[in-house]
Amino acid sequence: MKESMQFFRKILVVCLSLIVLAGGFLPQEAAGITVKEEEELSREFMKIVLSRFPLIKDPIIVNYVNEIGQKIVALLPPQPFNYRFYVLKDNTFNAFASPAGHIFINSGLLLAMENESELAGIITHEVVHVLCRHISQKIDRSQKIGMATMAGIAVGMLLGAGGSGTAANALTMGSIAAGQSLALAYSREDETQADKIGLNYMNRAGYSAKGLLLILKKIRSRQWFGSDQIPTYLQTHPAVEDRMAYIDAWIANHEQKVADRNSFNFERATTWLFAAQGDENAALQQFESAIKNHPENPMGHYGYGLVLARTGNRKAAVDQLKTALEKKAFDPYILKDLGRIYFLDGRYPEALNTLSAAGGIAAFDPEGLFYLGRTQMEMDRLTDAVVTFENLVAENSDYNQAYYFLGESCGRLGKLADAHYYLGIYYKNDLNYKNAVFHLQKALETMKDPYKKDKIEEMLKESRKELMLQQKERIPG
Repeated sequence: MKESMQFFRKILVVCLSLIVLAGGFLPQEAAGITVKEEEELSREFMKIVLSRFPLIKDPIIVNYVNEIGQKIVALLPPQPFNYRFYVLKDNTFNAFASPAGHIFINSGLLLAMENESELAGIITHEVVHVLCRHISQKIDRSQKIGMATMAGIAVGMLLGAGGSGTAANALTMGSIAAGQSLALAYSREDETQADKIGLNYMNRAGYSAKGLLLILKKIRSRQWFGSDQIPTYLQTHPAVEDRMAYIDAWIANHEQKVADRNSFNFERATTWLFAAQGDENAALQQFESAIKNHPENPMGHYGYGLVLARTGNRKAAVDQLKTALEKKAFDPYILKDLGRIYFLDGRYPEALNTLSAAGGIAAFDPEGLFYLGRTQMEMDRLTDAVVTFENLVAENSDYNQAYYFLGESCGRLGKLADAHYYLGIYYKNDLNYKNAVFHLQKALETMKDPYKKDKIEEMLKESRKELMLQQKERIPG
């Protein structure tokens, strides 16, 4: 009975996480949560997000968005949470805050922005929702939800996860419709409070509230394309017309003059995002036009080079990135991408020199280190490759591909225990428990490092358990 209750509670937490993403409602089980409970919920929430929703992980985006976010957070009073900022690979206009300070912005919304103040406005608004603990209050207010409704959602979610398709979705949507009065959408009061507090923080950080006003106008404009085009942001952030009127009046009466900010970092990040993730043909046309009309701007050449690399024209891509570097010498992100393209084109000595230079200039860059390690492997500099990959996983344990190539490098050096150890980690993280068990068992047979032996035994126990569950799920019955 106890195990059944624990299993059901786990289902509720998973469903809660998914519903928050969709702007849904919250169950009785989560009512009245404390800061500690919010952090626990956040961990479950993040597991779901990271396993089901693609994040933009390139440092040019991650570092930039976190830089803006932390600039706002630095102005807050002491916080119980560590705030983190992410960009989801999704073309819809949306931004949201999870429990315990995780802030998400969709790539489509970021690409719709024209300046850093728009980004700062959206980030600040979501930060203030967390600061005021609006999500926690919503959980507390949702105590009247019936268990039948929650059970319907749980079944629907589980059937959907199992691939039962339309029936599961209908069950889930029906259950959600039954509880619409408990929707997680912020109230008008929540939005007013977030704007009142957020606008002051924006101004103190040196950003004009005109940025928030501009991006809200863009979000609102999307609703005129039809009901199926209404941005998710408008479904969870109500009263956009009232908000815009309030912000406009606040600018006239309260905003202190702020200097125009250097927009290069914003331009570089959005250039990469459009070139690397946007529509290929549209990006080609835009950057061709950019280098024709503004040949002095390094970002036009940078973006054009990235798109050319996507099309397989690496020689022309290298030429464009070199031109960008002539106009923006030693930019670590341009250097990193140039080195990556050299590697993909098999030009390993040039890749080694370029990636080494990028690593020497930039702050820690996991992708730069990854391609540096790959280049060192190709040039048979295996000891250097092991050091590079070890440094990478020490700071970025979720960069799973690095474990594979670290294992390969160790194997080629004859360090078989370490090779099996790192390959075991790779396959475990990849949910390939059969191969994980094989490599971890091999590692355990010869591993002498006591710390690694303890880790191997722990991972073996977990992997064997997960493998048994996978095998049971495959057996009909």
